[in-house]
Amino acid sequence: MARPEFIVSQADNEVIQRLLLDAPRERVWELMTDPELIPQWWGPAALTTTVEQMDVTEGGKWRYVQRDAEGNEHVFSGVYREVVPPERTAGTFEYENEPGDVMFEVATLEELPDGNTLLTIRSRFESSEALNAAVESGMEAGATESLERFEELVARS
Repeated sequence: MARPEFIVSQADNEVIQRLLLDAPRERVWELMTDPELIPQWWGPAALTTTVEQMDVTEGGKWRYVQRDAEGNEHVFSGVYREVVPPERTAGTFEYENEPGDVMFEVATLEELPDGNTLLTIRSRFESSEALNAAVESGMEAGATESLERFEELVARS
């Protein structure tokens, strides 16, 4: 397994994540957009993730609640602005515990000639302050662990 790439672009107020997956694009899409599978890979393994809402259609909403061992909740939500199966999703992403900083996230699945899939996630922040706060809060560790867990799910499927 290759380690996911995590690139911070200060010039664009953006984080870019990339992961090469050993599976066809259609299968990766199915695993990525199945609400029953999200808890198996989304977020750190130490947290329990519950999908409260996930409507993968343009204008559809999503909302995930993560709980730690002490019962503390971390709530994430957004709205899909674009859904092009099995190629990409684009929409908002907000950490509800600290409302106000909404990022725009685009996830693209590129089908490669060898049958593998390159997943690229671009997260654009409203300001350099919001980007820096996310990076300083541990975004890289959490995002990397999520992608590693997703890669494991893809390998098992």
